[in-house]
Amino acid sequence: MQTDRLITVAIHTYDKAHELKNILEYEGIKVALQNVNLSSPVVSAGIRVRIHEYDLPLALRVIENIEIFAPMEVKKSPQDENEILVPIDFSTSSRQACFMAFHLAAMHKAKIKLLHTYIDPVMTNSSSLQLTDAMTFDSGPEQILQLEGDHELSKICQKQMNDFETLIKDKIKDGIIPPVVFSSEIDEGLPEEVVTDYSSTHHPLLIIMGTRGTNKQNRDMLGSVTAEILDSCRSTVFTIPETLRFKRPEEIREVVYFASSRQQDILALDALYRLLPDHSINVTLAYMPTKKKPICEKSSLNNLLQYCRANYPAYTFKSISLSYSHEIEDFNGLDRERRVDLIAVPTPHKNIFARLFNPSLAHKLLFHADIPILSIPV
Repeated sequence: MQTDRLITVAIHTYDKAHELKNILEYEGIKVALQNVNLSSPVVSAGIRVRIHEYDLPLALRVIENIEIFAPMEVKKSPQDENEILVPIDFSTSSRQACFMAFHLAAMHKAKIKLLHTYIDPVMTNSSSLQLTDAMTFDSGPEQILQLEGDHELSKICQKQMNDFETLIKDKIKDGIIPPVVFSSEIDEGLPEEVVTDYSSTHHPLLIIMGTRGTNKQNRDMLGSVTAEILDSCRSTVFTIPETLRFKRPEEIREVVYFASSRQQDILALDALYRLLPDHSINVTLAYMPTKKKPICEKSSLNNLLQYCRANYPAYTFKSISLSYSHEIEDFNGLDRERRVDLIAVPTPHKNIFARLFNPSLAHKLLFHADIPILSIPV
């Protein structure tokens, strides 16, 4: 039975004790300060930070992760840690992706960057929008109204981000997601361009994005944004659909890897193994033989299978052939048989015309399977 008595959680100098008091009280914990030297209070030997005993579990979570709840008090160099980028639109799907990101970040001792982008509705609705590298505007009353609208839109986005950060901190305090240091950023621009530019500059360990269900993606912008990022971004991208079959990465059991029978497969499988090390996972190497060199490709797949079994002891490997022209249908049959948790796809770099007329396999699967996809650039 919890009691209402006061207990000491820390002893600090006067300034540090007041800092901790402000942080705890901001999180809804009542705090009392008491001089250690009660016989002679004028000569301070330190200040006790005291709380009610029933607040102890919450207080310990806050104190043990003080850099999360008081990020301005702890300065860390961004080069000292890995970073996981989480583009968000404050929807249920991006919230689910964010929670998954916190579990993966805790596994890899990484920090998290929340990135939200917004587009000026005046620009998107304009009939004179040009496909050029630069746009010009008249410096008249309309531009002033547009700038005022931009400012209001920015304030709304910042309010949404503040509410989202509060939600995350509440989940950390409740023990639902692990404590991970995170920060946020809001930028104006096309989401796929902002995410790709951020990735090329900061080289995140991973990009985790939420996606709608396949029944919604055809009429929803987020699906197309994710597909564009899968094709153009040179960072590993992990997509999280609304209908997720697992809650934590440790629960992943069945993985299908689409092998290309090339040396890039080893690089991609290394990336998969680094992301989920020491997990008991069944990996199915799915390959699509072509008419040109089927015998050579089968031999390469057997060599890859032997390499995987020798170098990734935590995983169990097997192979399967899919039809080159009906890979989606064959995969759906495989999913019904084995209930796939994760699809891993090596994604080669393509120029803009190749992406337009020949989208990547990850792009195709995104619109045909409500299963997480790990797109690994090779």
